[in-house]
Amino acid sequence: MSFLLVDAANLFFRARHVIRHGTSEERVAMSYHIIFASILKQWREQKATHVVCCFEGRSWRKNVYPPYKAQRSDARAKLTVKEQEEEKIFWESFDVFKEYLTKRTNVTVLQNPGVEADDLIARWIDLHPNDRHVIVSSDKDFEQLIASNVDLYNGITGIKTTIDGYFDDKGKPVKDKKTKEVKAAPNPDFMLFEKCMRGDVSDNIFSAYPGVRTKGTKNKVGLQEAFADRDNKGFMWNNLMLQRWTDHEGVEHLVRDDYERNVSIIDLHAQPEDIIKELDATIGEAVQVPKKTGVGIHFMKFCGKHDMQKAVDQAQHHSEWLSSVYG
Repeated sequence: MSFLLVDAANLFFRARHVIRHGTSEERVAMSYHIIFASILKQWREQKATHVVCCFEGRSWRKNVYPPYKAQRSDARAKLTVKEQEEEKIFWESFDVFKEYLTKRTNVTVLQNPGVEADDLIARWIDLHPNDRHVIVSSDKDFEQLIASNVDLYNGITGIKTTIDGYFDDKGKPVKDKKTKEVKAAPNPDFMLFEKCMRGDVSDNIFSAYPGVRTKGTKNKVGLQEAFADRDNKGFMWNNLMLQRWTDHEGVEHLVRDDYERNVSIIDLHAQPEDIIKELDATIGEAVQVPKKTGVGIHFMKFCGKHDMQKAVDQAQHHSEWLSSVYG
């Protein structure tokens, strides 16, 4: 099969931030319209045969690394009363969207209260090694999953990343803005290694080695040299991993320890065994739900309730991906 794996929260926030004006009801309706239109567009372009929508839960990573995404809670605490009300309305509308998909369509809906959508998407791919997958998200965390059967589509930039390179909506290779040359094909293994070493500011994951160079110098090993030596674990690898540095609080760090910590948080194939069991149980249960009937009728009712006339005009096409069953 060919699966369209939708990072639902990522798509929702993209839709939400496109809309600047109108009443809350109008903005919610437009958000729904953008979400449905985006999925339909990718359904057609990627020639998918089944849609899987993955929703967020509280991350288990916060239990093993308390700073994880802590800055997001701080940001929410600073919202004004008006902003808090808007946040509440949009999250409620997001729950309505999830409930509709779950109860009235044949889309596979994945959510577990203790894991993130990233984990569900990665595990789905692991459990379907012989199928094709297209991840729909602007989150670069998914670049590590790119493979011969896994592509990443960024709906914001319109760029599709494959193991062969970066391509725009017309299928043309993307050029580097600085060099004006065609961007080299990605190396998912090195991307993961670099991210685990540099950390992730957006997720509040600290660097294992602040200031480390990508390419080393005569007297200092860089990421490229250590990565090339990763299998042998020779001089280059150990020279980098055994470096020490001191943070602003005077605490000394060993690069290897912080790197291994980051791997446990960032690598989407490195979840603990208990989390993998949770993921497998969630996916196993979701794919065994009975087939829904009357999908097209329920879609029309949903559109009517939220004044989505443009979506109604495409009802037959939407019914294709909403009706398509797993297996």
